[in-house]
Amino acid sequence: MSNAVMLQAFEWNLPNDGNHYKWLADSMPEFKELGLAAIWLPPFCKATSNSDVGYGIYDLFDLGEFDQKGSVRTKYGTKEELQHAIKTLQAAGLQVYADVVLYHKAGADKAEVFAAVPQNPENRLEQISEMRDIKAWTYFDFPGRQGKYSDFVWNFNHFTGVDYDEFTGEHGIFRIVGDNKYWAEGVSSERGNYDYLMFADIDHEHPDVQREIKDWLNWMIQETEVDGLRFDAIKHIEDKFIADIVSQLYETWAEKNLFLFGEYWAFDPGATNYFLEQTEYELHLFDVVLHFNMQNASLGGSDYDLRTIFDNTLVQQHPDKAVTFVDNHDSQRGQSLESWVDEWFRPHAHAIILLRKDGYPCIFFGDLYGIGGQEAWPNSYDTVAEMIRLRHTYAWGEEVDLPTDDHEILAWSRSGDEEHPGGLLAILNSGGDKEMHFTVAQGHPGQSFRDAMFHSDQIVELDDKLSAVFPIKAGSVSVWVPAE
Repeated sequence: MSNAVMLQAFEWNLPNDGNHYKWLADSMPEFKELGLAAIWLPPFCKATSNSDVGYGIYDLFDLGEFDQKGSVRTKYGTKEELQHAIKTLQAAGLQVYADVVLYHKAGADKAEVFAAVPQNPENRLEQISEMRDIKAWTYFDFPGRQGKYSDFVWNFNHFTGVDYDEFTGEHGIFRIVGDNKYWAEGVSSERGNYDYLMFADIDHEHPDVQREIKDWLNWMIQETEVDGLRFDAIKHIEDKFIADIVSQLYETWAEKNLFLFGEYWAFDPGATNYFLEQTEYELHLFDVVLHFNMQNASLGGSDYDLRTIFDNTLVQQHPDKAVTFVDNHDSQRGQSLESWVDEWFRPHAHAIILLRKDGYPCIFFGDLYGIGGQEAWPNSYDTVAEMIRLRHTYAWGEEVDLPTDDHEILAWSRSGDEEHPGGLLAILNSGGDKEMHFTVAQGHPGQSFRDAMFHSDQIVELDDKLSAVFPIKAGSVSVWVPAE
């Protein structure tokens, strides 16, 4: 997967027209031309409605095949269109990754009455009133599917918590009472225990649930022939269960060499490291700390010390497990985890994930194709496309971080290799115009270099120590590559 680039091929505000899978198939030539290696698709499964982005999961076994929740299609299209898109992308040599949502279900078919205990939303370990009977939507029998693929029926015994009591009209967090039933232990300790996030929270310790999820994963891989899985919101799922299913997937689908990665949204590197340890380092993770560091750099401007941007990041501590990204559908403007990297710094951020040796970079749909909705944002196609091209052409070989006493500068060089000679020098600047002396890891005395980002039209020539003075434009990213 050397120098591979992944595209997150969706954003929160895509139109609800059922045409996204068709667009993906039609876009295959463009994806290849861009130099992408893999496409991460939005959740396949039928959600609460055809306008749902896909994370309000209703029926795992309905990939846009049954008339449920108002339509046969999902927001993105039908099962047939999904399968066609995957085959089209794979035929061109692209891998396809499925988004997997396993921590809750939504849009139940019936409400049930059962015993529950109200918990403090800010500390889910704290009971705030006595146990009582509540009425909540926890019964799923999927009448539109009528048992095809699976006849499993979900009821309140298969969940640990809900957020609404029909009897009283009260919103809150209600922990379901039952034998050997409690919040999962191997989850984030935020808010006391972060097992519960939303809707009807799945009980991953229930043996019937475990079997059903494992059966579905194998069925889904067989039906779609995807090359990898992205696990959503795994800090809300028992880590032992994640470790179990990941291990079984690797064993069952050994010939496919699946790429498995997950979202553990936490700024605390200790939490991420602990999760990796508990799951025996079998899962790749998004580098959330790097994302927040880049956002802080974008907000801090010249006050931020760019030399510290990799501090406590996954790509620093576990580079072979890091999926690096600038933003995604959750961090985009208007969403619950909004933490958007400011526009001026986005070229810097893309240079960080695309031009360095470590990490598997994931490009956000919005950066290539823009974002719709009330928080609409134009694309940065040309800049990102050029960065990807530079990655494939020059970002090879040894990487050397270039020391500087200027906190506004981050610089590194790549040596190139036999197949990709030349290398590069990347210089990120958060301050004003300046000139700086650097020694590079590539080239030969007298070799000339140019700025591939065109912030300078000057040609720089290396001396006998492979050093030169490089002009640096205010607030810019320069990528110096061989001029000849």
